[in-house]
Amino acid sequence: MKTDLKPMLVLLGLLVTSLLPHKTTAAERIPAMVTVTPQETWELLSNPGMGWQTFHVARMRDKNLPDWLPSTVHYARWGWGTLEPQAGRLDTGFLDSVLKESRAAGQRLAFRVMCCSTSRRDPYFPAWLKDVGGRILEAEYGAGLKMPVPDLDDAVVLERHLDFIGRLGERYDGHPDIDHVDLGSVGWWGEWHMSNSKTARMPTPETQRKIVDAYLAAFKKTPLLMLIGGGPMLTYATQHGCGWRADCLGDMGGFSKTWCHMRKGYPGWIRKAGIQDAWKTAPVAWESCWDMRRWVQEKWSLRFIFNYALALHGSHLNNKSAPLPEKPEVRAEIERFVRRLGYRLVLRELRHPATLTVGGESVIAMKWQNVGSAPCYRPYRVAYRLSNAKGFRKVFVGTVTVEKWLPGSVPLFTNDFYRGEWELPNGEIAAVVDTIALPAGVPAGEYSLSIAVVGTESLAPAIRLGIKGRGEDGWYPVSTIRVGH
Repeated sequence: MKTDLKPMLVLLGLLVTSLLPHKTTAAERIPAMVTVTPQETWELLSNPGMGWQTFHVARMRDKNLPDWLPSTVHYARWGWGTLEPQAGRLDTGFLDSVLKESRAAGQRLAFRVMCCSTSRRDPYFPAWLKDVGGRILEAEYGAGLKMPVPDLDDAVVLERHLDFIGRLGERYDGHPDIDHVDLGSVGWWGEWHMSNSKTARMPTPETQRKIVDAYLAAFKKTPLLMLIGGGPMLTYATQHGCGWRADCLGDMGGFSKTWCHMRKGYPGWIRKAGIQDAWKTAPVAWESCWDMRRWVQEKWSLRFIFNYALALHGSHLNNKSAPLPEKPEVRAEIERFVRRLGYRLVLRELRHPATLTVGGESVIAMKWQNVGSAPCYRPYRVAYRLSNAKGFRKVFVGTVTVEKWLPGSVPLFTNDFYRGEWELPNGEIAAVVDTIALPAGVPAGEYSLSIAVVGTESLAPAIRLGIKGRGEDGWYPVSTIRVGH
């Protein structure tokens, strides 16, 4: 009888193989990865440092702010005399009360100081300025009206003015409830011009430079915005890190048949000052000319005006807390605009290991996109949280920050631009990699993996993301993950 030896040889081979040391293949050494693609949302986001501004009233007292329109910035302007009613003494009680009210409304305060008014009843500069030897001029405005204005070149006025700016910054620079400060003070309403006057003059270039330098020295933490009418000082201020503000968005010819801010004013001022790219590092703020009811009354295109503001990478719009036009199509245009005004960060993809090992480092790869009109100018941090059903929670903060993620852009002030038949493109995808290391003491088991963008120092979520699934605590659960030992 002939015996078949093949099965015996196979069995012997398997036995010998099992006794030999096992070599792990490269494929076996790569941990299994999980890919998550969050779902985008187009809800209106309430985020700091951007969006719709209320004017001289906090959000909860703004009767013309509809419930559907979020606002995180309360904007105001005051005369120098309001903030320093007595020589050498800031009215901190007044400003602190406004800050407190803004905080209670879920807003930060932005403000401007003014020295030159076109109203004799409210001259803006402090009454004591003349008493201490400051020179006060009579400046013609409009149809021969005489307005008292301080001579900003006068040695006493300049000394007191610069001292006021310095003390204002000493008290309030970096205040957590202040969003930004206009670099104002000069010109009518602090707008850096003395238009509509034959006799009023701007201070000398030397004085202007001293005023700008005073603001720059006083506010090193709080963002500063220079007025677009600043001429050479607009260039100087933005070169030193300031953003800019324009106070007449929407003027398509309401002052003149041959000149308007949108086609003649802004393009020329922006080119001359060389501030086309200032938005990449500091915010741009708009204020409506009149208010939006005038735009509708004149039958100007809301789509073009809003596209214009987005194309120049605005972060803010102040409509002076005026009533909104009542036509139903207006709300749709405002919502479309506000969805993209400022930064809007969307997590497109997240890849993580299926299992994390205590004591080891694990890589998290992500793809983010800014689909708004401006960067987030604060270096908020991407954070990750592990939580299990037993109440264990651990937050990890890596090295990824969000301020470099830019929106898309379009060529400015071309024929196609003025036709307005375009949409601001989304920003480029930012592919980033982060690592998290699990310390000893993290229990093994199944965990929920959540993500958030947290503050520069706090571990609390700082902003809302453009994705669905936000929890009541501000975190976004995006996946499940296993922890092993």
